[in-house]
Amino acid sequence: MFVSAPASGQGKTTVTAALAHYHHRRGLRVRVFKTGPDFLDPMILERASGAPVYQLDLWMGGEDHCRQLLYEAAGDADLILVEGVMGLFDGDRSSADLAALFGIPIVAVIDGGAMAQTFGALAHGLATYRPELPFAGVFANRVAGERHYEMLAESLPPGVRSFGWLARDADIALPERHLGLVQAAEVDDLDARIARAAAALNGVDEVMPPRVAFSAPAPRLQAQGLAGVRIAVGRDAAFAFLYRANLDLLRELGAVLTFFSPLTDGTLPDADALYLPGGYPELHLDQLAANSALKAALRAHHTAGKPIVAECGGMLYLLESLTDAQGKSGEMVGLLPGQATMLTRLANLGLHGVELPEGSLRGHTFHYSRLECALEPIAASVGARAGRRGEAVYRLGRLHASYLHLYFPSNPAAVARLFAPLPGESLARLS
Repeated sequence: MFVSAPASGQGKTTVTAALAHYHHRRGLRVRVFKTGPDFLDPMILERASGAPVYQLDLWMGGEDHCRQLLYEAAGDADLILVEGVMGLFDGDRSSADLAALFGIPIVAVIDGGAMAQTFGALAHGLATYRPELPFAGVFANRVAGERHYEMLAESLPPGVRSFGWLARDADIALPERHLGLVQAAEVDDLDARIARAAAALNGVDEVMPPRVAFSAPAPRLQAQGLAGVRIAVGRDAAFAFLYRANLDLLRELGAVLTFFSPLTDGTLPDADALYLPGGYPELHLDQLAANSALKAALRAHHTAGKPIVAECGGMLYLLESLTDAQGKSGEMVGLLPGQATMLTRLANLGLHGVELPEGSLRGHTFHYSRLECALEPIAASVGARAGRRGEAVYRLGRLHASYLHLYFPSNPAAVARLFAPLPGESLARLS
């Protein structure tokens, strides 16, 4: 089932999480995917389904990669749910495009809280705008009650089915902050909210979409360009924006991964390379600034000529200082000459590609900060849509830093070159 909506803010994540948990509790093996670049929704969906959540993005990963993920999931799942991004038809490679390509039945979540018969008109438009779509029906969210739902359901045109409804309830709403939902680990009552939402579902057993068979993908070339390379990955409440597919790809390339916390660890694991992902360093300024031992270890790693790949929040951590939106500053690692300030408005957002010395890679950018760096960028990303502002890429020795969140499966060979202990080392195994 492809869970989409007419727009953002309709409650797709809440409904998808509720459905995943409901069927998981019934004993079904449930797998959930998230459309497009997103780190926060998958955290919620993993808690709801009890299984790993991966991204499906036709631009970042490509059709073959998406097909591989779906095919592998279908091999051991009773139910696959795909949560869409924004509105059903939004974007050059929209949720509708993805659903049509793989024949996944679409169920549109519509916030019916402030409407009556217009619910049916909106459903009619979604169902008929592209007649070739596998549009299965709608789900009513934030409903006032049984009578209200009956009014919404009666407005549906012939051929558009209702897949159930969920009442308006503040106790199941998911808290948000400037980059989206609050991280799952930070919501103390998240499991209770998900369970409450699952228990509040109405009508979900009365109708289910048709089953879908995914064709086998083309065989993948096996590469071991990082065989035996030890990569330490920063991961804690400040640095949690990690694609599972990125970690899987590093392991497939032969790397051995260990994890450390820039917040609490005083030393680095014994590693040949480091990966510092994005996150919320601005929410942990005092703790990051006070961890002098870990900052010294990072500087020693860099001095030794070992690779560091730092993305967005990871890059901000490596600056001389970081200032939050309230004007409070903290001393960071000091590897990159410069400072950053958090803003109250969005600074950049979108899918981006970049040409690096190692090869071309794709990913996305999404940040609320302004960076001042004395280094001359070696490259700038290019938006998937024309006219988007690019993101600078900085290099200092073996340090690679940018706002761009890279999607590693977009070019495994380039990723191997980024993390190889020495430039060009181990690349023969990729040919």
